[in-house]
Amino acid sequence: MSEREMPSTMLEIPPDMVEHDRGAMAVSFVEALLFANAGPVSASAIVAILREQGLEEQADNPGAVLDGLAQRYKGHAVELQAVSGGWQLRTRAMFGPALARVIERPRRLSQGTLEALAIVAYHQPCTRVEIETIRGVRLGQSILDTLLEEGLITPKGRKEVPGRPVLWGTTPQFLRIFGLASLNDLPRREELLFEPPSDEGGSELEETIRPS
Repeated sequence: MSEREMPSTMLEIPPDMVEHDRGAMAVSFVEALLFANAGPVSASAIVAILREQGLEEQADNPGAVLDGLAQRYKGHAVELQAVSGGWQLRTRAMFGPALARVIERPRRLSQGTLEALAIVAYHQPCTRVEIETIRGVRLGQSILDTLLEEGLITPKGRKEVPGRPVLWGTTPQFLRIFGLASLNDLPRREELLFEPPSDEGGSELEETIRPS
């Protein structure tokens, strides 16, 4: 492609980047796209920006571009993660404890709210009565309101039984907050049970769902 045929945006590349090969340039455009977005970026958006920049070969193989971006951040404090059906650059989990001391934490959910959320995540779509049956206690309206305000659950229709109660399920926001690419990435329920004490002593409880 001649300079005249290239998209105008390609002509505005900083001088220190003009020597990049087209593969590296594609990685840089995707990197910039991910940094410019607060949430995960879909594969279709990645393909779109590559095509807009005339990088047709790279747009036909976005997986290779993402692999290149992952390699670029290898050994860095930031890594490429698949989250909620898209891609996002995130701080590695190992740095979480240190950052938690200096960064303002988001609203902390109560134990009861987390229990209700975990039930919805594993049994969705489910009704309020079904949540209460599994928990063994009444589901307070404040818990339901909190989950709705935080955008963690949403109505998924109504169950075809007398009264047609609302069915609840999790949202893309739930996946983003807990760093999950999809619901298939939830820990298996058997992994969340207490391990029997071993000869080495001690038992361990795996945490259910924890923000990354």
